[in-house]
Amino acid sequence: MTGPRVAVIGAGVVGAALADELSARGWDDITVTDQGPLPEPGGSSTHAPGLMFQASPSKTMAEMARYTARKFGSLATADGPCFLPVGGLEVATTAERLTDLHRRQGWLASWGIDAAVVPPGECARLYPPLADGAVLGGLHVPADGLAKSVRAVKAQLNRAAARGARIRPRTEVLGLRTAGGRVTGLVTDRGDIPADLVVCCAGIWGPRIARMAGMSLPLVPLQHQLAWTSPLPGGGRDQAAEATRPMLRHQGSDLYVRDRFGAFGIGYYGHRPMPVAADDIASVADAPVMPSVLPFTDEDFAPAWAEVNRLLPATRDAKIEEGINGLFSFTADDLPLLGPSPDLDGFWVAEAVWVTHSAGVGRAMAEWIADGYCSSFDLHALDVNRFEPHQLAPGYVRERGCRNFAEVYDIKHPLQPVEEPRPLRTTPFYERQRDLGAYFLEGAGWERPHWYEANAGLVAGRDLPEPDAWAARYWSPVIGAEAQHTREAVALYDMTPLKRLEVGGPGAEAFLQEACTGNAARAPGAVTYCLLLDEAGGIRSDITVARLEDALYQVGVNGALDTDWLRRRLPADGSVTVTDITAGTCCLGLWGPRARDVLQPLTGTDFSADGLKYFRGTRAYVGDVPVTALRLSYVGELGWELYTTADLGRRLWDTLWEAGQRHGLIAAGRGAFNSLRLEKGYRSFGTDMTHEHDPWEAGVGFAVRTGKTSFAGRDAVLRRRGGIRRTLACLTLDDPGRVVLGSEPVYSGGEPSGYVTSAAYGYTTGTSIAYAWLPPGLAVPGTAVEIGYLGERLPATVRAEPLFDPDMTRLRG
Repeated sequence: MTGPRVAVIGAGVVGAALADELSARGWDDITVTDQGPLPEPGGSSTHAPGLMFQASPSKTMAEMARYTARKFGSLATADGPCFLPVGGLEVATTAERLTDLHRRQGWLASWGIDAAVVPPGECARLYPPLADGAVLGGLHVPADGLAKSVRAVKAQLNRAAARGARIRPRTEVLGLRTAGGRVTGLVTDRGDIPADLVVCCAGIWGPRIARMAGMSLPLVPLQHQLAWTSPLPGGGRDQAAEATRPMLRHQGSDLYVRDRFGAFGIGYYGHRPMPVAADDIASVADAPVMPSVLPFTDEDFAPAWAEVNRLLPATRDAKIEEGINGLFSFTADDLPLLGPSPDLDGFWVAEAVWVTHSAGVGRAMAEWIADGYCSSFDLHALDVNRFEPHQLAPGYVRERGCRNFAEVYDIKHPLQPVEEPRPLRTTPFYERQRDLGAYFLEGAGWERPHWYEANAGLVAGRDLPEPDAWAARYWSPVIGAEAQHTREAVALYDMTPLKRLEVGGPGAEAFLQEACTGNAARAPGAVTYCLLLDEAGGIRSDITVARLEDALYQVGVNGALDTDWLRRRLPADGSVTVTDITAGTCCLGLWGPRARDVLQPLTGTDFSADGLKYFRGTRAYVGDVPVTALRLSYVGELGWELYTTADLGRRLWDTLWEAGQRHGLIAAGRGAFNSLRLEKGYRSFGTDMTHEHDPWEAGVGFAVRTGKTSFAGRDAVLRRRGGIRRTLACLTLDDPGRVVLGSEPVYSGGEPSGYVTSAAYGYTTGTSIAYAWLPPGLAVPGTAVEIGYLGERLPATVRAEPLFDPDMTRLRG
């Protein structure tokens, strides 16, 4: 036997894809179980309409869709091919939707997928049933198509079985066997199945299976309507062929339409959310049709049918012959749930995956399980361990799942916050911020000021270009005034939402030395910028490590995934602890050329340039508030991050606020923060760099102590040092009055050559800034490129970085 014993729960498109991908790697001790008959076990895969649209703001999701389309295109069964390459056509009936199609075409260009926004006449040629004058344009993606999911299940399971996998239909999992914190097998209604690894691919039943492992899975099944018409009068196109026209998507009315042998299949998301608890789904034996199919509610579908009759006049003489309310999985953040359990070793999940991405997920999971990392896709946004505890609450999961269903076809701005439930997490400064007219956005449940209306008086007399209508959403000229004032005087930034950990114990130094790329062995008071790397040398995160005592560190991390990764590496002897202290503490960033004027009179500790140097930390009192002060600045100005316990947070704010008024102290928000950090060229993990990038490409190679003999990912990252395939480059738009937002394609010679990560107007450099991934040959200062933005090509130029204070004189003063 090759590889450990693997049990896959669920034989839909995800479980089948995983079995195929793992067995293709030579793993032959694989058992796939499903409670239903195969290849139609009765889950979402069995009734899925099969439309595969690849457009997505997520590079990972688009790449998974592309992989799935290509793989299915190579598969067939005796019943026919597993993919019908008919293409996709998304149509716009309003100017707002047409603009959004240009944005979606930009995503596709960024991710390397051919697509074009076409005029009404071309829409009519591609899709003749469209009513005359009904659409303003469309997005045509030739590589989209229809997945035949049942055939794909059969084809992939057949391939896995031919390599030795055991396929066990009509086998219900009743529980898990465990020993010593590890999974050891499945308990089924047909006997036990021993296993070293268990992967839950149970789809809408996922929460029930995960609960057997002590895991809360933030997934809710929701009903989605699908109806089939009678054959169209006149027969339409070739009724012997299942589909010959492109799939049609009319997102403005929450609709999609596909061919089926001279008739239409119509899907609708515009109805009320109808959630169903996983425990309430009927069994295979009791379900009238299949467990994932519920009775069609005609009244919910009436608006859809009326709009289809308007858009496609040929349907007026047809009727709805059959319909279902089919169950699909939705999550709290609209993304799949992949990865290992945090508590039970050997238990993995691959959940909330639609047919569109299923083969890509199968490949990703096979790589992750077999190699310890995924080399084909960046999975940080899909990792099941990404959630904060409140995001696992059943009420939150249900509410967010229902909201994501309702918004599935909405036009969503990159800064658009969660609206409900709010507020959930507030910092000790929340009331003070509201008093100052804070405009709050949301992140990980935290209320985060984006700007303060109290600073509106600072706008007059400043040159603050106003962006276009799309970019101006969630924007105010106050943002520019706050950014400029930070560089001119001093500002207070609430940094509380950034996660921080305490790493302590006699083994803490050795633990961090092995975990991160920097030198954690420096004396107490040292602060070090480091990276966490995966086994391939990709960037898992960037962190700051502050040594407070010999056996105590404060570590600033990027989120729950970093906490999970560090805890998985803890030594078994208990010599190291990792504690999330975020909720019980708070942080204010005091930054600007007058920051020392505000702080020094409040403390007996020497905060002079020599008393506390850049990237050093100390404990002190500010007034009567004990703080941990770290001399860091993400905005590129003199200042400190000041940490204290949550109970003293308001006192810290009030102390600084009162002392700062004569020095011009203001509160400033995240909008100014983002502008200032881009002027300094500071990277943001998850946006500018992710697992797929290495430090040398991302411009953070300085954080790798190559002289260290051992740290996670060391050998791999050193091998990658000489083979840079792409570079994160700084661009400025030639027209400083234009602003982009991120994910736009970058063109060179008329061809897509890269994509934008972060962008903002630099209010103190007077430039419109965009960071972008480019081939090394283009990432040369002075190189002219174009950025695709809502159908326009905006000229831009590669610039040397940073744009502001390259000599670091303001930070070190």
